[in-house]
Amino acid sequence: MNIHLATDHAGFEMKEFLKEALLELGHNITDHGAHEYNDSDDYPDYIKLAASEVSINPDENIAIIFGGSGQGEAITANRFANVRATTYYHFDPEIIKLSREHNDANILSIGARFLSNEEMLESVLFWLEIEFEGGRHLNRIEKIEIDTYIPQD
Repeated sequence: MNIHLATDHAGFEMKEFLKEALLELGHNITDHGAHEYNDSDDYPDYIKLAASEVSINPDENIAIIFGGSGQGEAITANRFANVRATTYYHFDPEIIKLSREHNDANILSIGARFLSNEEMLESVLFWLEIEFEGGRHLNRIEKIEIDTYIPQD
């Protein structure tokens, strides 16, 4: 499994902390930036790179992305086919568990302003262990992955 990381300035320090921890644990990491702190950068520039990798090969790629709240980052990521990004900004393992078991989330969007590095790391490591349950949830995931949705009058 390849883990893709991306952030803007708001999550830069947290991304760097996570990258180091995951590399020490032997994970395969691709860092899409930001590669230095710049308070005027824009999150879509980096998030699109990570989301694109997950979109192209969701069986082999997942991503952990960061922002101030994580919300804009998740919105950006969810514009890509095969991506199911969930926002996480409150330390609650049950939220992490359900995002994987029921929703097969393949991108975790972290609200860096709301978690400590330690809470984030514990949550990410737990998230990486959780498997999708399938079963009744698979039908729901398949309904998300339609080619085009055009509202009817």
